[in-house]
Amino acid sequence: MTIEASRRIPVVQPTADVGERAVLGAGTTVWHLAQVREDARLGRDCIVGRGAYVGPGVIIGDRVKLQNYALVYEPARLEDGVFIGPAAVLTNDQFPRSVDVAGRLKRPGDWDASGVLVRQGASVGARAVILPGCVVGRWAMIAAGAVVTRDVPDFALAVGVPARRAGWVGRAGVRLIETGGGVWRCPQTGEQYAESASGGLSEHPDDRMA
Repeated sequence: MTIEASRRIPVVQPTADVGERAVLGAGTTVWHLAQVREDARLGRDCIVGRGAYVGPGVIIGDRVKLQNYALVYEPARLEDGVFIGPAAVLTNDQFPRSVDVAGRLKRPGDWDASGVLVRQGASVGARAVILPGCVVGRWAMIAAGAVVTRDVPDFALAVGVPARRAGWVGRAGVRLIETGGGVWRCPQTGEQYAESASGGLSEHPDDRMA
């Protein structure tokens, strides 16, 4: 394990398993029975919960939380501020099989891993499953138990099996209220968001200039 130069060294509990080539950022904590594989890179102030798994080469930004028993398979990438709920699974194999057509045990070179990308600030609820290659947009919210089979737009609230957009959320995670003219407002913070012609959502220009 490589520790980045900092006054706040990472904390790894005795029963955790952290690969020698894994990199942990300052202030990061890895809890009991978690496994962080070789060449994984975690940023600053991350929390890896009990029994969580981070695959080889996975890239994780700053202030990311992986709750207990969350599974993040390579080559996933999690940007800053991402939340992965308890027992959520980020998968990587589009055609999973234990053996090939000849009956031989498949090895890593026998298939192509397709990682999930979770953009800044997004949240994945408890026991949700994200299928290989999907992108979860900035500040999106994936409901507990949802199965994501396609990309999720920025600020979308995605629910169900398969997951569908059921509304919009702001950076606070609260469902937005439509105020008219394609403008949506967060009832908690007052922040406004604008709906685009393509059906997506982004920060309202007035809020971005503030």
